[in-house]
Amino acid sequence: MFKNLFSQSPSPAELDLETFAKAVQAGEAAVVDVREAHEYAAGHIPGSVNLPLSRFEPRELPNGKPVVLICQAGGRSRKALDQSHAAGREDVKHYPGGMSQWRMQGGDVTV
Repeated sequence: MFKNLFSQSPSPAELDLETFAKAVQAGEAAVVDVREAHEYAAGHIPGSVNLPLSRFEPRELPNGKPVVLICQAGGRSRKALDQSHAAGREDVKHYPGGMSQWRMQGGDVTV
């Protein structure tokens, strides 16, 4: 089903809020937060993992399901996306709205 969610995205590399929220809710994607550890500790999407951009290695991304990268506002996740694609990980997308939009829209956050 996640492939269908990916096909609904506005860009081949980006997910819109609705598509991202459906993927998170259904557990159909591995969410990787590329913010720094102190930002992640202050609030993150439940079930996400933290791989800060400052130490980001695409080979450390989870396997087994598509990956969606997130940061605060989309800039760092886009950089991590570019690195991931350069390393051959075509199953990776990013959510450009970031945690700021996720929170504004009432998305679940845990600390």
